[in-house]
Amino acid sequence: MAFDIDIGFASQAGRKALNEDFCAAMLPAQGQEDHGSIVAIADGVSAGGMGREAAQTTVTSLVRDYFGTPETWDTTVALDRIIGAQNAWLCGINRRRQPAMGLTTLTALVLRGQSYTLAHVGDTRCYLVREGVATQLTQDHVVNHPDFKHQLLRSVGAQDHLVVDYQQGDLQVGDVFILMSDGVHGEVSARRLPEVAAMADAREASEKLVEQALTKGSNDNVSAIVVRVRGLQEATLTDANRLAQALPIPPRLKVGDTLDGFTVTAPIADNGINVLYQVRAGSAAPTPGTGVSAPPPGRLYALKTLNTARAHDQEERAMLAHEAWLAQRMQSSRAGDNLVAVYETLPTGHERSAFYVLYDWHGGETLQQLLDKQGRVAPAVALGYAMQALRALGRLHRQGVVHRDIKPANLHLGEDGVLRVLDLGVALSGREPAAMRALHAGTPSYVNPEQWGFRTKSVNGKGEAEEGEAQLPNAQSDLFALGVTLYQLLTGKLPYGDVLPYQVGRYYRDPTPASRHNPEVPIWLDHVLQKAVARDQRQRFETAEEFLLALERGASRPLTAPQGTPLMQRDPSFVWKLATFVLGLVNLLLVYWLLFLPK
Repeated sequence: MAFDIDIGFASQAGRKALNEDFCAAMLPAQGQEDHGSIVAIADGVSAGGMGREAAQTTVTSLVRDYFGTPETWDTTVALDRIIGAQNAWLCGINRRRQPAMGLTTLTALVLRGQSYTLAHVGDTRCYLVREGVATQLTQDHVVNHPDFKHQLLRSVGAQDHLVVDYQQGDLQVGDVFILMSDGVHGEVSARRLPEVAAMADAREASEKLVEQALTKGSNDNVSAIVVRVRGLQEATLTDANRLAQALPIPPRLKVGDTLDGFTVTAPIADNGINVLYQVRAGSAAPTPGTGVSAPPPGRLYALKTLNTARAHDQEERAMLAHEAWLAQRMQSSRAGDNLVAVYETLPTGHERSAFYVLYDWHGGETLQQLLDKQGRVAPAVALGYAMQALRALGRLHRQGVVHRDIKPANLHLGEDGVLRVLDLGVALSGREPAAMRALHAGTPSYVNPEQWGFRTKSVNGKGEAEEGEAQLPNAQSDLFALGVTLYQLLTGKLPYGDVLPYQVGRYYRDPTPASRHNPEVPIWLDHVLQKAVARDQRQRFETAEEFLLALERGASRPLTAPQGTPLMQRDPSFVWKLATFVLGLVNLLLVYWLLFLPK
């Protein structure tokens, strides 16, 4: 649900002819509730002119573009990208005009989940009034001298590199945020703010602040925004982590055991870290007031939790909480079409008594199970699977999510014909725990060479293999893994064989064309596969859409086969090996001549 907040603002030119202040607020549209709400105030700089335009464009672009950022981004990241782009635009204008024009201060507040995020540049201010006490959250970026207190040290549009102050904190019901331009806070004492915050209507409170500033003789534009929090949004990742640390881990469950209205029907998997059960919903009615309908008796679900040996591992708890949060966030996007639905509120109506993640259960089988039975898949069928997977990956990547463990075992073909991507347990979203980001995740045979520290460098325009620092996974990592998966579906083999962790020696040769293992593979598809799993990342597909387009075009517009890597580039030490061999042979001939030929 969206925040229950009351927002009021007032802005007047005061004794000036032109009002160069600008303020705005925007609530989320339907489907964007997870972004929260944003308010912003800006005070255009009069010197040089165009201050009003700078303030208006900065605030307008910020509140509108904020809802266009992926919801998986941290709020500070989203704000920084937008403010940075606006600053670059204003700086570009100012380079062509002297003195500089179009400068502005900015203070923006985002209420999201059960926390707030504040971005600040200049001398506009934000106060938090909580339990009758007003606290200034921002610091004025002005010269520290009474005679120059209106001279800004930072403003949007003044310098190419803009440093923005960010602050985050927890929200409480009853909190009141007050954003003001210097025309108001320069005249109204902070001691008066609790009295204004206590007013029932936020709009009346903002008008009261403006009126007080004018009464006290303010010579500047006067603007104020008052935001009262009357109800909090549903929990965010931070809140999910708190819950994950507080609840106990379920004990090891057996068939027939019950938990929160679910009965265990079968254990599915246990890798020593996570445990997966198939559970069946009971017929109990939901708890009154939850608004959740009781599930059909007998409906199956998948319950994922931690192994009891990991019960006290806070990092593992945080990783599982991130998986649940990410799956819930993706359900509101098109990416949810190819993911398994996750439940934040239990469909049985019970309150959670333990920490676990509940997913829908889908009949069918994974592509790995299909391979185990058939050995390999017909090209037309494998192409259909790959196209579905690429559409799913494209949607994930557009949301800033990298799966990190694409392989046949994590691609599930449901009885409804939909291919679903399983297991977001090690996915990167930008909000994942630091320990998970540093984890070298993924199945080695499907991990791109750069993650092992193997890469190619350019030497005189040619690629040369080298080992160096490992790269972090990105969208191309998922595409490489899917290329390996498609190769395996078509041939029953892996392009680089079974790779063990850090076995970079596997990548000193080009893969055998798939058509040599399976003559049914057409030449055009051979070329696509060679590009998808190329040793040099510069030769691979950059986006899922590019990969998908190559498969859709097929033989009508085939790709050119990537050139094979010359032996000298695959093994730079080949010259030395050859020289050593020749010298050894010459030495053997000399020894033979000395020992056996007549003197």
